[in-house]
Amino acid sequence: MYRILLVDDEILVRDAIKENIDWEGIGCQLVGDCENGQQAAEFVKEHPVDIVLTDILMPYMDGMELSHFLHDNYPDIVIVIFSGFGEFEYAKKAIQYNVSEYLLKPVTAMELTGVINKMKEKVDQKRQEKQKMEKLTKASESYRKNAQVIRSKAIEALVNCTTNVEESLERLRNMGIDPSAVRYRVAMFDIDIYSDMYQLDMEKRQESALMAFVLYNISDEIVKREQAGIVYQEGGNRVCILFQEKWSRDFTAKTKEICREIKDKMKEVMGIDVSMGIGDWVKNPGELILSHDMAEQVMQYRYLLGGDLLIDMAEQRSVKIVPLDRLLEELTEALKTGKKEQVESTFQEMRDSIRQALVEKSRACMYLQQIVRTIDRVCEDVSVDMKRILSGRDELLHSITKQKSFDSACRIVEDYIMKIFKLLSDMNSSTGQRQARLAMNYIQKNYMDPDLSLNDICSYLNISTSYFSTIFKEMTGETFTEVLIRTRMEKAKELLENTTMKNYEIAEKVGFSDPHYFGISFKKMTGVTPTEYARERRR
Repeated sequence: MYRILLVDDEILVRDAIKENIDWEGIGCQLVGDCENGQQAAEFVKEHPVDIVLTDILMPYMDGMELSHFLHDNYPDIVIVIFSGFGEFEYAKKAIQYNVSEYLLKPVTAMELTGVINKMKEKVDQKRQEKQKMEKLTKASESYRKNAQVIRSKAIEALVNCTTNVEESLERLRNMGIDPSAVRYRVAMFDIDIYSDMYQLDMEKRQESALMAFVLYNISDEIVKREQAGIVYQEGGNRVCILFQEKWSRDFTAKTKEICREIKDKMKEVMGIDVSMGIGDWVKNPGELILSHDMAEQVMQYRYLLGGDLLIDMAEQRSVKIVPLDRLLEELTEALKTGKKEQVESTFQEMRDSIRQALVEKSRACMYLQQIVRTIDRVCEDVSVDMKRILSGRDELLHSITKQKSFDSACRIVEDYIMKIFKLLSDMNSSTGQRQARLAMNYIQKNYMDPDLSLNDICSYLNISTSYFSTIFKEMTGETFTEVLIRTRMEKAKELLENTTMKNYEIAEKVGFSDPHYFGISFKKMTGVTPTEYARERRR
């Protein structure tokens, strides 16, 4: 039987609903009718109710306020709102209060009966969920009270070295557990869907406790069958194995087979993925923390690699270096030259390099943020409207760190890259402006080449020298030669100010094959010789 409460300030509406619905025929009982939300709130405090049918506009407490009250205090109650035409859009905002249905007045008996039947299904669903949680809670509480928990705590203390090793060993022996072995290693299993325990609500925490219990039992059964070691639980939803090699044989491959079997069985029985890390072998129980920490490191890889992992850390090679500086240069060049395919392929290589390096989440995020900042500098170099770009900078960088997976963080960065690419492409729609900018960039990169010429740049741009000379002068206000000399002189000044290099060495560094000509050109531009300039600026 489903208990229904009717709430409407119009007595004629309440009477019509009461009289025209075959309550018993649809398996329901009208347990009460109230003329406002305040009365209804007091009623549900004293009487069990499954479904509330309520109007919107009522004195003292309206339907929205009542919905808010029920949502906060009686979440199991299913709410149906019926309202006049002018209130209907307002009523739809009540979705935040888990309102299940909205009806527009006038409501026919047939229409209301149909809605009530739908709501009965929701009530059944809520009842089933409540029963499930009660069973989960009971199972979880029972689990925490049994001897397995005590054993797990004792083994955890040994592995994590939270107590004296000899005391931990003696405690295990007194519990009937033989901790002796030729060597040891730790394997750690973590249920992927419950990996962020601190973010789980109470229901999910209870559910994870039951799943961990199932994982524990599956692991314990297989490990005991193979006489491979001891299973224990380590806080949250993690289950661990203390593998014990008690005789001379190659047990390494067997440990991985056992872990894979547990993983497959958990998938078969519960339909969930488990990530597993296996630490390296140690000979002394006092070194178990080293094997444990190696196994735990795998859990950090889920950010980069996703879940469903099985990694033997003893097989892992040293962390690869991410060639980010080279890739950033390539990305910068591709953005400036408008090469979309190169932009996409370079970022893909960045993504692959970071993933293959198996760095921790914080470093991966740092790399992605570095990419964003490099792109910002590209925009500054080409005089893009930085105010518009930087307006959402902090939010963008923060959103990268908030993502639960590396792939989702990469998608944010990729979207930003393509946004900037489009912006640069639009800006470069003017051919002359684009060609001039590319030429300036080419000069900046090749000024140290004494043979750099106008023909070199025109060949690079694939345009004629006459056309280039025209548009370059128009866009920059200078000739190619003027820009080249000025660039070389600016670089020479930097070297004169900040180094003790000889004049002939500086001349060679900035693209002058003839030191004498360098000196003449420098004085012509600055009014002083290189030596005089250095003497003055180095003081």
